[in-house]
Amino acid sequence: MRLVEHHAEALDLRTTPVHLGRGSRARPVEGFAWDPEVLQAYTAAVAADGAEGRMVMIFDGEGPGDHWESHPAGDELVVCLTGSVTVTREVDGVSDQVVLGPGEATVNPAGVWHAVDMEGPASLLSVTATLGTDHRPRCGTRPAGDLGTTSPEDGA
Repeated sequence: MRLVEHHAEALDLRTTPVHLGRGSRARPVEGFAWDPEVLQAYTAAVAADGAEGRMVMIFDGEGPGDHWESHPAGDELVVCLTGSVTVTREVDGVSDQVVLGPGEATVNPAGVWHAVDMEGPASLLSVTATLGTDHRPRCGTRPAGDLGTTSPEDGA
């Protein structure tokens, strides 16, 4: 994994996310993968950006999401590009759902646990404050655990 300073070619945000950092910098993240070692390397490489750092990425998928996540460092923008996407948030034990169609967006507030379900094939773009992001397996309809951020009670 490495951050690229100057990238002149087209990027596929599905495989190469872009890190937005301090100083209005946008750097592609070559070699990114959902692997613990790569995620640690990414975290170390962007640590100086602190809570201001953002990752921009496109996700393609279908069906229910398999995890809850929370981004304590900042808000997350989720934009539906194709298909239909349902974003479920849990705030103080209360569930809130937003259904998005192509071109529609929602903001997940900092520290709020949320999950994403794709109704059939769908694609979304996210702009995420990654510092301190946490994930929990999706067991039923509610996130499990509390990491000092707003999260519901443990549950199924």
